[in-house]
Amino acid sequence: MKPALPAGHRLERLSKNYPRKQFQCGRPAVDEWLHAKALQHQTKRLSTTKALLDANDAIAGFYTLAMEVVDFSLLPKEETKKLPKRTLPVAVLAWLGVSANRQGEGLGRLLLSLALFDCAEAGETFAFVAVVLDCIDDAAKAFYRRYDFEELPGRPFRLFLSAAKLKLIVGE
Repeated sequence: MKPALPAGHRLERLSKNYPRKQFQCGRPAVDEWLHAKALQHQTKRLSTTKALLDANDAIAGFYTLAMEVVDFSLLPKEETKKLPKRTLPVAVLAWLGVSANRQGEGLGRLLLSLALFDCAEAGETFAFVAVVLDCIDDAAKAFYRRYDFEELPGRPFRLFLSAAKLKLIVGE
């Protein structure tokens, strides 16, 4: 079941009308992505960004999803033992940020849940073997590890969640 939004909030695909430049989460790379690149990548169909807007239309948080292919050898052997030995499709949680003035309210967990729900829904049409993400720092890594994301072998800041675990998490 899709997670409920806080009262007065809505989740929408990023639009040029949203106050992207006012968003600050405390991590310059994340802020810069939303300010300057997210809408460009969305327009070029490289990724999709969804913004959590509050009652005043301020961006409380956002996440960006994309697709990618990875070589089977980059995934753990237990995940690929019954799969073809070639590139495999994965969903990518490319970015996730919560406004600095909204941190501590559980919005990071909510946005992650919404992103994973979107991945699960997309997986019914476009199959993939895992959701992957790249952590920006140790704090981000600790956050995602709490939600069953695991390290990819030899890549400590690239985490994955198998499609099977995704189905369990979102309740399908």
